[in-house]
Amino acid sequence: MAANQERTFIAIKPDGVQRGLIGDIIKRFEQKGFRLVAMKFVQASEELLKQHYIDLKDRPFYAGLVKYMGSGPVVPMVWEGLNVVKTGRVMLGETNPADSKPGTIRGDYCIQVGRNIIHGSDSVESAKKEIALWFKDEELSDYKSSAYEWVYEN
Repeated sequence: MAANQERTFIAIKPDGVQRGLIGDIIKRFEQKGFRLVAMKFVQASEELLKQHYIDLKDRPFYAGLVKYMGSGPVVPMVWEGLNVVKTGRVMLGETNPADSKPGTIRGDYCIQVGRNIIHGSDSVESAKKEIALWFKDEELSDYKSSAYEWVYEN
């Protein structure tokens, strides 16, 4: 990974999968210039989801969130690029779709917070933890995109 690059964890939730939005979401990150370095299509275990959302365990919606996230397949991904964590969060929009601007993923595809179709790491530290939770090191690809010079200045 280049010195000016970072990685983020993005997961398409069961509602995004069921609504057929996987390709549209991937396309947005690709068109922005970010590089996909890992992706799965999985039915997450309750244990994995409890660990992923451990920081929310004392919130009243925690049990429902874990149950919902386990209700269908999800698409966890790792994206790489300059400021990808911050930019990825901007691309997602606000957690509550009603507060999201048109042009963001949630602003364009969502109505309610409980069906906001996508998760994105909120910090570089969170991204590292989430990536390690969902992916083994050998599942992360390290390659140079042929478009790199067309996205970044040298």
